[in-house]
Amino acid sequence: MVRTTKIKTPKSTVNKGDSVGEMIAITDLKLPDEQPRKFFDDEKLEQLKESVNEYGILEPLIVRPLAEGKYELIAGERRYRAAKAEKLTTVPVIVHDLDDEKAFELALLENLQRDDLNPIEETEGLLKLLCQRLDLSQDGLISLLNQAANADRRGVDLTDNVIRQIEKVDKLFKTVGRLTRESFRSNRLPLLSLPEDVLEYLRGGKLEYTKAKAIAKLDTKAKRKELAEETIKDKLSLREVKQKVSKILQDPKVTAKKRSLKDSFKSLVKTKSSAWNDESKQAKIELLLAELEGLLLTDTGS
Repeated sequence: MVRTTKIKTPKSTVNKGDSVGEMIAITDLKLPDEQPRKFFDDEKLEQLKESVNEYGILEPLIVRPLAEGKYELIAGERRYRAAKAEKLTTVPVIVHDLDDEKAFELALLENLQRDDLNPIEETEGLLKLLCQRLDLSQDGLISLLNQAANADRRGVDLTDNVIRQIEKVDKLFKTVGRLTRESFRSNRLPLLSLPEDVLEYLRGGKLEYTKAKAIAKLDTKAKRKELAEETIKDKLSLREVKQKVSKILQDPKVTAKKRSLKDSFKSLVKTKSSAWNDESKQAKIELLLAELEGLLLTDTGS
């Protein structure tokens, strides 16, 4: 049976000039070229489809107008997917007349305020939003965060321009209501440096990021996969995961490798290279050093 869903949206939720609770044909909706959210939990999507089947769409989708009477979806892709699966012909929407930049920013903000966003999507979303707000490249933003952290640690004053940028960063974290500038820098950004095989577990929502960070300490993909699958299957706690990682790392062959890693690092630091003064590479070096610092100074759980 083909159904439509109507909803009345409070005017207080819509800005002046926006349309309130309009009904549009689902065939007039298109997805954006770049979507902040990549992963959708199949189980939760099934639950939403059941809800849509029984009650319809309870919260309007947020869209923006395009040419020829079409609309682009800004927020509400799960509801859109559920509506299509349940063969609804129309859906309720709130229409915002936004340019590309504002549309993407609103989509990021909407997604970041969802409780079921996985840590990688959240981290990448915050990174994109910060870069857009401050008009910085990813490397430039990372360099800014490290510069502020180093200044705080050493009691050094920042320039007025950097202070203004940091104030924007702090304001955004307060608006989103998740993390702080320092927790994002020291705990979340290092996630992006994890092995790709571990990142896939995170993106799929199969592993908590604290367990993923512990598993990533293992030196081979095979070992990481084995422990990751065991963690998921047996629902191991973080403590159990760390104990297993520690046991693997205590293997004599691994211990010898750890000693050689320390020697290699000492040798690397003494290496004369133009990269130390290359601005295009400094942000990456700073991120890796921050991650190394976090591993050596704060991560004593294993």
